[in-house]
Amino acid sequence: QVQLVESGGGLVQAGGSLRLSCAASGRTFSNYIMGWFRQAPGKERTFVSRISRSGGSTYYADSVKGRFTISRDNAKSTVYLQMNSLKPEDTAVYYCAAGAAEFDYWGQGTQVTVSS
Repeated sequence: QVQLVESGGGLVQAGGSLRLSCAASGRTFSNYIMGWFRQAPGKERTFVSRISRSGGSTYYADSVKGRFTISRDNAKSTVYLQMNSLKPEDTAVYYCAAGAAEFDYWGQGTQVTVSS
């Protein structure tokens, strides 16, 4: 089992920045691909970004490309999502996920609200 705890969400004005963190425990962190997803009110959960085990490969949804940056610190068992130039449509609950191939483990989510 892997336990994931997100933090760093909050209320920010459009154009602002936030940095989300996700601390993992329970298994060897570097064994897992890590990802971020989000779920806006009344909508399905959607993919935001993922990062390889070593951190050398990253992938982003088109909607966040160029604004968000995913990174990880395997020594701290933590993955980050730096979010810049935030837009009201980025408002959602953001979830951290981990998996060996598919994402099997999920955090409880952290709320991000972007005001216009």
